[in-house]
Amino acid sequence: MINLFLYCRSGYEKECAAEIQHRATELDIGGFVKTNKKDGYVIFQCFNAGDASVLAQKIKLDSLIFTRQIFAAKELLKNLPENDRITPILAALSDVRNAGELRVETPDTNEAKERTAFCRKFTVPLRQKLKNSGHLLKKENSSRPIIHVCFVASGTAYVGVSFSNNSSPYPMGIPRLKMATDAPSRSNLKLDEAFIHFIPEEEHELRLSSGMNAVDLGACPGGWTYQLVRRGMFVAAIDNGAMDEALMETGQVKHYQADGFRFEPPRKNIYWLVCDMIEKPTRVADLVATWAIKGWFKEAIFNLKLPMKSRYQDVSAILANMETVLNDNEIKHFSIKCKHLYHDRDEVTVYLSLNPTQMS
Repeated sequence: MINLFLYCRSGYEKECAAEIQHRATELDIGGFVKTNKKDGYVIFQCFNAGDASVLAQKIKLDSLIFTRQIFAAKELLKNLPENDRITPILAALSDVRNAGELRVETPDTNEAKERTAFCRKFTVPLRQKLKNSGHLLKKENSSRPIIHVCFVASGTAYVGVSFSNNSSPYPMGIPRLKMATDAPSRSNLKLDEAFIHFIPEEEHELRLSSGMNAVDLGACPGGWTYQLVRRGMFVAAIDNGAMDEALMETGQVKHYQADGFRFEPPRKNIYWLVCDMIEKPTRVADLVATWAIKGWFKEAIFNLKLPMKSRYQDVSAILANMETVLNDNEIKHFSIKCKHLYHDRDEVTVYLSLNPTQMS
């Protein structure tokens, strides 16, 4: 396969393109980017056939900041006949056998949403044909490659596969989370998604457990505090503003009306530090690094706002500087991960763990 298909947030194609170009170059794989603003996806077309499959396996999805999902794709299928779209798709997948799952998708844009109902309806007959032809196993198998058919326009689709050990478990890489009716703000979904993305489900009971102590810097009105409280944690909420009354009535929250950049926890038994302050990203990263150096937490999740123009380059520079600062201060074991999550907008979410070797 010659194309690498990458899903991203609409409006962030430039960042997604810059990142994949950089990562492909690191692997000495040549190619060029094809994309349009607001498409919600990027195509990296390789110079050599087969290189897209190499990229889809060697570049770990979790290591890409601005990409939600990737798959290796054939050339674009155009003018698919309305009376028989399936036959050309089967022909394009001639070298794919015994795949474990089918996903018929469309980019996450307002225009593409009009095709969502068609994708759902088309999935049923296509799945049956793929099973009958041997392209797809009779029963879903999570250890086998995933067939992707992405309609980027009416009668126009990219067809290809992703690999089960390097693929999002969600169609288009988008987890569907429900807004709780008692949550103080929609921002709570950002932390909910971050926990799902960065913490393996089998470790939630250990690392997101009841009775833990947490600090929420810039907490008001309490969206992120809400996610900590509902998991049974005790939270120090730091903000000069007012906290949600229902959260305060739980008895699990202590509100400190203070500046998050000056606050020092009175007790040093904090497990989680979270922060969603609207501040310059370099300032927030420096603050979290300071807390790490002082040993005031075990794991942290924080957002970096993206007002800058060269967002991929600037975020990369901030993360690299943070690593340097931690290394220079003899923080021996740490792990930094960063993702532009679905519920993020003009921001990225960063996860930092200290002593990650002891987490599992």
